[in-house]
Parts: sequence; structure tokens; C-alpha cells
Amino acid sequence: MSASDMHFSFTLQGAALQARASGLLWWADQRALCVSDLHLGKSLRPAKHGGAALPPFEVIDTLQRLGAEIAALNPETVICLGDSFDDATASTELPRTIETHLHRLQDGRRWIWIEGNHDPGPVALPGQLMHSLALGPLVFRHIATPTGSGEVSGHYHPKATVPTRARAITRPCFLLDHARVILPAFGTYTGGLASSHPALAGLMAPGALAVLTGPRALALPMPR
Repeated sequence: MSASDMHFSFTLQGAALQARASGLLWWADQRALCVSDLHLGKSLRPAKHGGAALPPFEVIDTLQRLGAEIAALNPETVICLGDSFDDATASTELPRTIETHLHRLQDGRRWIWIEGNHDPGPVALPGQLMHSLALGPLVFRHIATPTGSGEVSGHYHPKATVPTRARAITRPCFLLDHARVILPAFGTYTGGLASSHPALAGLMAPGALAVLTGPRALALPMPR
């Protein structure tokens, strides 16, 4: 299997895109890599609410996987589609080693932080903070809109289940139709919302696809 066979290529409003098996979206013509819902700092939340502090292993794992894709593709622009941090203060509370890791990933690239519902407002790291980004025929935002066109978003952490002879397999997935693509959550500790949930079934047009992540991207009719 070649590297290109591992991923799913499609077109949205004339833009040639690739749903990567890792859960990232690649726009080769723009040298733009898009990732959603990193939720960095999620391991800090229990301690904030009186629970035990957890080591930030999820942050390390998330950034290592992101770094592997950046190394493979060498994007000029990285677009983080919101909820990059698990709450509004998480970007100020990351360990220094994690900050340094992020700075290395950002070095020499345009880095866009799209505001999410978990992390509105300023980010204590380099990069541009935006509510949304229009780039060519596409619009990048955190939450999909019912009338959006050429829309790239995240927020819902979509997942889909595929029955096999041995057992059912559930994986994070992209959802895409003629108007939009919704990215899976990339953060290690993030959960998922089934594609059959009314919030997703109501957004996606008939004939929408689910592209499951994993060892290779697997496209199938979106389970409803």
C-alpha cells in the first residue's frame, strides 16, 4: 500500500483536500494543515475541581502525533480549528517543556488559532487568534453552521461504528458532504459523538460520507 492509499482524497467547493488517516485535513495547493479539538491541558482539569493531578501525558502524545504529520508534510500554514485548549486558562498553565515543544512546531509557519467554545479569547502562545478564517473557497470555523458552504469545522468530535465479522469497530471520523467537512477530534483524551446523533444527522446532507481514521482512512456512507 502506498502512502497516498492510506488517506482519502476529495473535493470541496473546488478545493482538493485529503482526509488523513491520522485525523488531520491536508490542503496541498495551499500547503495548509488543519487540526481540530486538541484539548491541550485536559489532564489538568481534575486538579482544578479538587481531584488528583494527572501527568500531562495526553499533551505529549497529542503533540507528538501532530509533530509527525508536520514533519511529513512541511506545511506553510497550520490551522487549529478551536478547542485547542481544554479551557480558557490552559494555554497559560502548560509546562515549560510543552511550550517549548509547541514553539518548535510553530517555527517558520503561519499558525492560526481559531476560537472554540472551550478556549475563547487570547492565547498565551505565538500565532494569530481568529474567530474564523476565509481562505480561497473555504471557511474555517469551530462550529458548523446550518447554511454553511465550503465550511471546514470541528467541535462535535464525530465517530462512527462499522460492523465486522468479528466485532463492531468504532473510530473517530471525518464527516463530509457537498457543503462541509467536520473533522474528528485530535486530542488524545477527547471522546466522540456518534454520527447518528441528531445534531450531526441534521447537519449533514443525504449521501454524506464518514471517513474513519486509523491505520488507513476508510470511507463509507455516514451511519445515521
